[in-house]
Amino acid sequence: MRRRAARVVLLDPSDRILLLHGFEPADPAVSWWFTPGGGVEAGESLEAAARREVEEETGITSVLLGPVLWERTCAFAFDGRRWEQDEWYYLGRTEATEVHSGGQTELERRSVAGLRWWTCEELLRSRETVYPTRLAGLLRTLLDEGPPQSPIHLGTECD
Repeated sequence: MRRRAARVVLLDPSDRILLLHGFEPADPAVSWWFTPGGGVEAGESLEAAARREVEEETGITSVLLGPVLWERTCAFAFDGRRWEQDEWYYLGRTEATEVHSGGQTELERRSVAGLRWWTCEELLRSRETVYPTRLAGLLRTLLDEGPPQSPIHLGTECD
C-alpha cells in the first residue's frame, strides 16, 4: 500500500535542523535520523499533515511553514512490514527549540530514541544514517541559496 507523507525541514533561529533518532523496534541496533513528518490522513492536506506531525512528534506548535523544497519516493522495511510512500518536504521555521515527545503515536514511542538539533556542519561530518540520504548537502544548498523556485525531485530511495 502506497501512502502520502508530509515531512518538515524544521530550522531554528540558528539554522539548526531538528531530526528524530529512529530505530527498528525488533532490532534497536539498526538506527537512523530523519525529519519530522508522516502519513497524510484521509481528507487532510499535505500542509495540515506537516503541521500536525511536527506538533505530535516534537511538541512544537509555532511553525512558519514555507514552500515544498523536495519530493521523493521511498520504500523500506520497518516494524515487520513494507512501506512505500511519496514524500513532500516543507521548509519550516520556528523560534521554539525546546521539544517534547508526549504526542507521539504508539509506534513512534516504540521506535524513536530522541530528538536533536543539528548544525549543517555536524550533519556534513556525521557518519550516521540520515534520511533522505543526501540531507546534509541539500541543507547546505538550502542555507546558501535559499529555497528552490520549484520542488527538487530527489528520485526514489529504497532499502
